[in-house]
Amino acid sequence: MTQVFQVHLKPLKLDENLDIDFLARQTPGFSGADIANVCNEAALIAARHNKEKVDKQDFLDAVDRIIGGLEKKTKVMTESEKRSIAIHEAGHATISWFTEFANPLVKVSIVPRGQALGAAWYLPEERVLQTKEAMLDEMCSLLGGRAAEELFIGHISTGAMNDLERTTKQAYGMIAYAGMSDKLPNICYYNNNEYSFQRPYSETTAKVMDDEVLKMINEQYERAKKILTEHKEGHAKLAQLLIDREVIFADDVEEIFGKRPWTSRAEELLEAQQRAEAERMAEERAKELGLIPENSENSENSENSENSKNSENSDKE
Repeated sequence: MTQVFQVHLKPLKLDENLDIDFLARQTPGFSGADIANVCNEAALIAARHNKEKVDKQDFLDAVDRIIGGLEKKTKVMTESEKRSIAIHEAGHATISWFTEFANPLVKVSIVPRGQALGAAWYLPEERVLQTKEAMLDEMCSLLGGRAAEELFIGHISTGAMNDLERTTKQAYGMIAYAGMSDKLPNICYYNNNEYSFQRPYSETTAKVMDDEVLKMINEQYERAKKILTEHKEGHAKLAQLLIDREVIFADDVEEIFGKRPWTSRAEELLEAQQRAEAERMAEERAKELGLIPENSENSENSENSENSKNSENSDKE
């Protein structure tokens, strides 16, 4: 990702303190075209503010605009509403930090954009297989905002509607299609006939599904409340930091809670890639300094060939 940024940053006049690695971490899953759009948008934002060089804040604003849409400056919020949104978003961030399989946090914002009053950005984990545990962790993270409202505000709001919709759809998918229910295990009720007006299960089974969905969601909601209660001091600090800054990053969360207990799949793959790249560069540097002869591989191959010929001759004798 860093190399892609370097290609698109060449035509721009950049601030000397710009950290390209930091920019790459803020754009998980972006294609080359997306990154080109970020660079162009950042240049336009810098020009609107009559800046001579494009700096870090211009790029952050560009990423927010591309992902979340235009900032709704006409949306005026009271201090109470702003605090409620900060507590809600801090709830998502806290739960995702302390659940092993939740997507790694990138940033949290309470700046209104599009239809959203706040949002949390995550590094998408492109897993080949989804386990039940990973899906439950994601569900728990989605319910973290509503749980935080109930615990730390004392009332709930409509701010969790999108979270509840996603959670409910995921729970029904796990039970009806993936066979991840205690009472309906290893059964898939998928019906691929789009013109059928009849469900491939009985009313009794439908009632069992509804009960299992309710049970699964309530269990994860109670789990979210338990995690938030255990880390309520850190959550309060996080919410206040959001109120003060409006946008915070994973590094800010790490300062409050400490390093995340688990390494994400994306981080493991990135570390392996970086190690391989470092080993390759070290080997090339060693060859340049003459520490490794250029023909060392050839000589090794010829030595192996000679040894095999000798073994063949001894076998003939």
